[in-house]
Amino acid sequence: MKKIAVFGSAFNPPTLGHKSVIDSLSHFDKVLLLPSIAHAWGKEMLDYETRCELVDAFIEDLDLGNVERSTIEEELYNPGESVTTFAVLQALDAKFINSELTFVMGPDNLLNFSKFYRSEEILKRWAVMACPEKVCVRSTDVRNALQTKCDVSHLTTPKVWRLLADKEYY
Repeated sequence: MKKIAVFGSAFNPPTLGHKSVIDSLSHFDKVLLLPSIAHAWGKEMLDYETRCELVDAFIEDLDLGNVERSTIEEELYNPGESVTTFAVLQALDAKFINSELTFVMGPDNLLNFSKFYRSEEILKRWAVMACPEKVCVRSTDVRNALQTKCDVSHLTTPKVWRLLADKEYY
């Protein structure tokens, strides 16, 4: 039975904090990164395609054979609606038969987990793991630094940094 970690985040943008979480998931056969297509609580983010481009560059930099970006949120998305964690896990369960899914979240989401749609059922059907960053770098730190024209090369991976510098997303 394959063990699959499902790590959803805004990835707005991906940071060394995200990397430190992924580094602690090396015991999983597969780590799926899921950039949120529409945030459940209305968080403002770069458009989905741009964040996917950043996540793809991030994955290239990680150079880990078990990490990939999932497109499941694209498949489930209806404009004007958020894609719930429950719907994502249910769809991934159907896609990866005979696999054990673990939903991975940061400690900030753990505090809000009871607000997740069907949170009780998620806990009954799938493993849930709160995984704190070992490197305390938040996407907000990167965005704030970019807005004040500061160097962010020490906050994210090289290809992500280059994209952020070249395209001036923030």
